[in-house]
Amino acid sequence: MSYTALYRKFRPDNYDDVKGQEHITRTLANQLKKNRIGHAYLFCGTRGTGKTSVAKIFARAVNCENPINGNPCNECPTCRSIIEGTSMNVIEMDAASNNGVDSIRDIVEEVTYSPTSGKYKVYIIDEVHMLSISAFNALLKTLEEPPSYVIFILATTEAHKIPITILSRCQRYDFKHISVDVIKNRLSELAAKENMDVEDKALTFISKMADGSLRDALSLLDECEAFCIDEKLTYDKTLEILGAVDTTIFSNILRCILNQDTIGVMKHIEEMVNYGRDLLQFVIDFTWYLRNLLLIKTEDDADEIIDISEENLLRLKEEGEIIETPVIMRYIRVLSELTNQIKYSSQKRVLIEIALIKLMKPEMEKDVESLTNRLANIEKKLENGILIDGASKKNVLNKKEEAREEKVIPKEELVKAVPEDIKKVIENWNDILKNFDPLSKSYMKNSKLLMENETLLVVPENNTAYSFLKQKESNIKYTIEKNIEKEIGFKISEANFKEEADSIDLKDIFGKINMSVEDNFDDAEEM
Repeated sequence: MSYTALYRKFRPDNYDDVKGQEHITRTLANQLKKNRIGHAYLFCGTRGTGKTSVAKIFARAVNCENPINGNPCNECPTCRSIIEGTSMNVIEMDAASNNGVDSIRDIVEEVTYSPTSGKYKVYIIDEVHMLSISAFNALLKTLEEPPSYVIFILATTEAHKIPITILSRCQRYDFKHISVDVIKNRLSELAAKENMDVEDKALTFISKMADGSLRDALSLLDECEAFCIDEKLTYDKTLEILGAVDTTIFSNILRCILNQDTIGVMKHIEEMVNYGRDLLQFVIDFTWYLRNLLLIKTEDDADEIIDISEENLLRLKEEGEIIETPVIMRYIRVLSELTNQIKYSSQKRVLIEIALIKLMKPEMEKDVESLTNRLANIEKKLENGILIDGASKKNVLNKKEEAREEKVIPKEELVKAVPEDIKKVIENWNDILKNFDPLSKSYMKNSKLLMENETLLVVPENNTAYSFLKQKESNIKYTIEKNIEKEIGFKISEANFKEEADSIDLKDIFGKINMSVEDNFDDAEEM
């Protein structure tokens, strides 16, 4: 007897075997028990989530001679004939290859004849979104008022392509992505039945690779088991067979990027290419890795929603301490753009290498995230004692001696500003802004100005602006003091700060006094 693939061998034959879709199977079983069967159903969802299997179970259940709690018995002559494919009452059609109007007209003619045996004639139309417009029009009238003994079950992966006139005449059921835990439990159960020796970590990885599709998971398990006949299927072998990348590779590449180790990144890419890893899948998985890192960085309880091992979770938390949130967001953006670029490219490796170099060289881009990344890199170099200007590179060996000889320039003593001086700063805010670079001006012109306890507060409009201006706080304060020739209390305040009772909103006070910052800013740019 020829070999039967696992996904065919273990196709569900009752609702209890359908995993992850209890909200649908329970509803259909209750309809049968209460005799509230509809005339048209639409099953929507991604591949491998059970749409066709549920349709076939339902077709047997409505015709079964001895249904059990809404399930077909699978033993009576009617059930057996449907299972064997000899029944004239259950007609399956693949709309991908029969999408013309003639195929639908044949169905319209057939529905006029009552079933030869059983109660209902059930038409299962798979990939129904592939039907032509004329075919949909031919089906419309029959779908609206079918004979009492006819049931239509339409299955699709792209419900948005179905005309609204068809959708409005069907009961719609959306099949969910099946969770990793549900898939893994099902694989463990079936592996035991097949006497497979499979490592638990390998089953977890296969379940993740299936991306919510139980059928895909069974196909992957089938493929891996064929490689390891009479041997244990281990995690490492699974990676080798599926051409996947271990999570530790993502961590190593990320650390190379943070250290601006171009050679190290290129070696990791070379290693993946030599092992035949799927480069598109690598980019997708690396983006997902960064997504998990972003959650760890921004949410205290992120470990509850991230499905990874304790070892990988600790590694993510460690990396979260050495990378800033805007930098992670920039990395995700660059890799997301890369995913769309390499789908149909013949030079995937080159595009990936360019993108990874771009991550290490934020100066290649001019957006705010890249500027923030560049500032973070400069700060890191300064903290490590690395001089970044060209002239200083010649004197790196002598930097200790230069540090000893460095003279401290005493700060010029200024008269302390009073509230009236702060108010004058606000009045002349447009002129003061002309002393700053364009990006600082852009952020500061949209900031809120407040005076608290003889201190001028600049409150940026969002976290990105706050992060940028906070890094330049001392320079901004110095520029303002130089302009008014007085020492001023100054602070860049967080965007979500709470105003105290004695706060004064200076924009309300001086809103009518030459406060068209944007106009002056534009004039300054033109000059």
